[in-house]
Amino acid sequence: MQFSRYILTLLAFILLTLVAGYFHLTNGAFDMSVIDVIKTLLRIDPNPKFDLVIFQFRLPRIIIASLVGIGLGMAGTVIQGITRNGLADPGILGINAGAGAAIVAFMFFFQMSGVPFFKESWFSILAMPLFGFVGGLAAVVVIFIFSWRNGALDMQRLILTGIAISSGFGALSLYLSLKMNASDYEMAAVWSVGSIYSANWTYILMIAPWVLILGFVMYRKSYLLNYFQLEDSSTKSLGISVEKEKLIFLLCSVGIVSVCVSVSGSIGFIGLMAPHIARRLVGINHRFIMLSSAVVGMFLLVISDYFAKTLFQPAELPVGIVVSIIGIPYFLYLLAKSRV
Repeated sequence: MQFSRYILTLLAFILLTLVAGYFHLTNGAFDMSVIDVIKTLLRIDPNPKFDLVIFQFRLPRIIIASLVGIGLGMAGTVIQGITRNGLADPGILGINAGAGAAIVAFMFFFQMSGVPFFKESWFSILAMPLFGFVGGLAAVVVIFIFSWRNGALDMQRLILTGIAISSGFGALSLYLSLKMNASDYEMAAVWSVGSIYSANWTYILMIAPWVLILGFVMYRKSYLLNYFQLEDSSTKSLGISVEKEKLIFLLCSVGIVSVCVSVSGSIGFIGLMAPHIARRLVGINHRFIMLSSAVVGMFLLVISDYFAKTLFQPAELPVGIVVSIIGIPYFLYLLAKSRV
């Protein structure tokens, strides 16, 4: 019964994402009919205008939103699983802020040296996720230092330290962005709140291997998250190397969140909402929650980006704002429910 609900959930959210993607493709400042889209995708009587809109602007944006949603959903599942806290997500633990601060630093120093950091060169596109990984890893190292007690991680201290680290890295990002010139600051400010309007195929080639490889590792190990819901002493008695496995999970989460931040900015709440929705639909088995959270995150970000693009045409909202409008009330609801 649970397995059938799991398969139904996967199929339902994949279908919902395809529907959202259809609206994303056909609607915007330049509307197209479904016949125009089908002809363009199948290369039947191709039209240069439709090619430009679909292949250079809209389709890369949908794919990036899908990959980022998958990555954040899976990372959120891992963070909630290892902390045994349903209110945890990569943003709360400071991973987003650490990765974001490192990428803003990358932008700032290249801009200061006269190199246009938003120029779409292979160097900058490949370097940004690496800088983000270093920043996210630095945040995790600091969190570990302050959260390690008596040979194990204190999960309550982990969350409290993460919140403090997130604030610190956020302040650093703001300081560096204020040192930029006006045009660069505007771009950095839009990026920092979460935006994927500059998506392109190079970004897709850069982010896809990280999401697929690290996502596969997390899925293969997802059964361990079921054991992590027990006390650490009980888990260790089963022969599981608890700290080692948690470290692997955290490193995978840092990597996948960092690469997502590098192409979309800091988008919060997907990692919080997706696991909760998945858990309600498929139960508490993390084998099922992991992929369900991935497809839920994919749908949430694609539909949020569609609303960000179309609600205030011709102006666009950063997608991070749309996600926050949904996520903040949901977070408050979960917080209130946890205190009942």
